[in-house]
Amino acid sequence: MRKIQKPEIGEYAPYTIMYIGLLPDDGLVLKYLRDNLNTVVDFIRSLPEEKLAYRWAEGEWTIKEILGHVIDDERIYCYRALRFARNDATELPGFDQDDYVIFSGANERSIEDILEEYGAVRKATLTFFNSLEENALKRAGVANGNVMSVRAAAYHIAGHELHHLNSIRENYL
Repeated sequence: MRKIQKPEIGEYAPYTIMYIGLLPDDGLVLKYLRDNLNTVVDFIRSLPEEKLAYRWAEGEWTIKEILGHVIDDERIYCYRALRFARNDATELPGFDQDDYVIFSGANERSIEDILEEYGAVRKATLTFFNSLEENALKRAGVANGNVMSVRAAAYHIAGHELHHLNSIRENYL
């Protein structure tokens, strides 16, 4: 699997260091994305069904909603990366993650259905990033008012997933 070097400061919104910083500086972001597909699926399948739609505190998301959010975020960041990789200079809007979760219907879906979607999205993400030429990885654009490079999107996706996996382990186990 190809290596993609970690983005430099200025290639991502400052707040996303909380995600990007969770990954080592070894260029193996695509390996982590591939490996985490199995890790997340195995971990979620190990949890009792009643935990999946449980809220650990008022206003917090359920595990099903968190997974739906991770899927939505990955799709959006991969789309942004596609636009920027193709040298599209159109500024892209942000999105309201809370509205996305409310309207996702995640708690009414089976966990197997959610995991199937998660796997399909992840495979598409890996295929996309593996297809890019080296010079496309440093191309950048503006999304939600912040500069973001294509490679920063890959690191955001991987780190964002780790952030939520850590959150599930801390709050639900």
